[in-house]
Order: sequence, then C-alpha cells, then structure tokens
Amino acid sequence: MKTIISDLAKQQIREIAKYIRKEFGKKRRDEFMLEVRKTRHLIENNPTIGPIEPLLADSQKMYRSYVMNNLNKMVYIINDDSIAIVAFWDVRREPKVLSSEIR
Repeated sequence: MKTIISDLAKQQIREIAKYIRKEFGKKRRDEFMLEVRKTRHLIENNPTIGPIEPLLADSQKMYRSYVMNNLNKMVYIINDDSIAIVAFWDVRREPKVLSSEIR
C-alpha cells in the first residue's frame, strides 16, 4: 500500500528532528529518522496495527494512531489504495491541542 505524508506531518517530523539535532546531536537525529521510516514501513504492511485514535473517535473519518516510542505517535487514515499519515504527535503535548490540529 502506498503511503502519503501530509504537509502537517512532514512539518512536525522536521521540527522534532531539528530539536533532536540541536539538543542531542546528529547521530540521535539520524536514529530518530530511521525509527520514523521503520514505523512508516510497519504501518504500510500492517495498516490496522494502530487502534482507532481516541482523541479523534468522534470524527467522520476513522483515524488510527501508532505509538512509535514513548514520546511520539503517527496518526493516519486508511484509504482504499493508500495510507495517509496526517499528523505526527509529541504525546507530551496537551491532547485537546493535538486533536484540534487535525479537525
């Protein structure tokens, strides 16, 4: 299945990667980006691996999320022929703020 990453998710990933690079160095940033790619691949091959996202359960679309590590999760939608990664959340942030970014 083809994966599409939204502009919002790309921006969120870039911001986190930039922060990691600044605070922890290039090696840790590279490890983070590898983890992002592995998670994307896992979702492509197992689209229903992530549960329905509780913060978006009342939406018209069925959003799913996959917790990548203790700090981040990918939020995505399964379409007929693709998977759309719509957001990349830092789970330490306020849940209402996170869900409002998608609505």
